[in-house]
Amino acid sequence: MGYIIAVVAIIAVIFCTAIALALRYKRCPSDKILVVYGKVGKGKSAECHHGGAAFIWPIIQDYQYLDLTPLPIDIRLEGALSKQNIRVNTPSTFTVGVSTEPGVMENAAERMLGLNLEHIKELAKDIIFGQMRVVIATMDIEEINADRDKLIANISTGVEVELKKVGLRLINVNVQDITDASGYIDALGQEAASKAIAEAKIKVAMADRDGEIGAAAAKRDKRISVAAADAAATGGENTALIEIANSNAQRRSAQAEAERLATAAEKVASAKVLEEAYVSEKQAEMQRAERDKATQYADIVVPAQVAKERQIVEADAEAERVRRIQQGQADAVRAQKQAEADGIMYVQQAEAGGLKAKLLAEAEGAQAVLSGKAKGFENLISSCQGPSGAQQMLVTELLPQLVREQVQAIANLKIDKITVWDSGRNEDGKSSTAGFLSGLAGAVPPLHEIAKNVGVELPAYLGKLKSAETNDTQPPAAPDNSI
Repeated sequence: MGYIIAVVAIIAVIFCTAIALALRYKRCPSDKILVVYGKVGKGKSAECHHGGAAFIWPIIQDYQYLDLTPLPIDIRLEGALSKQNIRVNTPSTFTVGVSTEPGVMENAAERMLGLNLEHIKELAKDIIFGQMRVVIATMDIEEINADRDKLIANISTGVEVELKKVGLRLINVNVQDITDASGYIDALGQEAASKAIAEAKIKVAMADRDGEIGAAAAKRDKRISVAAADAAATGGENTALIEIANSNAQRRSAQAEAERLATAAEKVASAKVLEEAYVSEKQAEMQRAERDKATQYADIVVPAQVAKERQIVEADAEAERVRRIQQGQADAVRAQKQAEADGIMYVQQAEAGGLKAKLLAEAEGAQAVLSGKAKGFENLISSCQGPSGAQQMLVTELLPQLVREQVQAIANLKIDKITVWDSGRNEDGKSSTAGFLSGLAGAVPPLHEIAKNVGVELPAYLGKLKSAETNDTQPPAAPDNSI
């Protein structure tokens, strides 16, 4: 029993495996491309199959289909510039589809796998629009209007190359009626119609002329033959010749008149034919002049207008560029001035802070000096056992400076010449010269007066001022010598 169950299980596993493998074997319809992606080997991102079948390995591979249904695309190209700078409207219908060419199918698998037909149509439309503008820009209006085969060939060549890059191929191109905004193509049609009508009229007139000339020549030959026959018949009939000659003369006169009328009618008809031909030629020349005028307008006026508009746009761009440069320069100057003002403010703040710190330091230094002096004076008073001792000590220290100030009173006295009248010795036993020198020394301010002037009262042990004494003066004597 267990053996049977194992056999059944193995058969079930084999059957399930076969079904799974069969489900992974995919056949490609003729209207699709089977794209196998994942690990396909050979350094490729995908493997494409048109027709046939392929085995899709589980886990490492997967697949999708690309639809080969043709896509009709209406291209309403308007305002495309031709080689003559004339805008042309070229409505056309293109039919495209996914290419089955080896190498191109891989491009379609890389760029369009997963896109629906509408997305593919929009992609192809953008490519076709661009290439049609490029092709029309390389052709003249006459070529576009007259040589449709060349236009379609150029469009097919340019579009086919670009479509292959995304995996598409061009199936059909149908260019419809071509028009332009300036009416240049209509003018060409009118010119061709006028030319054909004029040529037809000229041919009709020439045929009428040839018919009239042939009829006149036949009549002339007939008349010559009849006259020759009559002359031969009446050669021997002398009597009858006169009557025949008279009759012939009358007949010839009538015939001449008829010929004159026929010739005049022929000339009138020929003149009318020439007149009509000249009118047709005049109309053709007028149409040609209109065409030349349109051509010159397209060649001269349109480029001039385009150049004018380009100059206006360039001038606007240049003005905008200058304005932006000036705006940038103004912003730079404003930023520079702002930076300078900020720098000056920072410097002034720093200087103010430094000055404040300096003043505080000077004040603290002065306070320290004064505190030191006060402490020194306090110690001096304490050491000298009272203010009196300290005063004496300070005066003693200042005594050399006081003496120096006393001497400075006459130190800078400039005496170029002194004349002394010496009359000998006076009552006190001094000569006039000695008295002058003694008086000069006495002119020095006393030490007590100098101290009093500065607000200091010298102590008594330094001496005191004498009372003013009145001395007898004697008249000066005659000069004895000069110093």
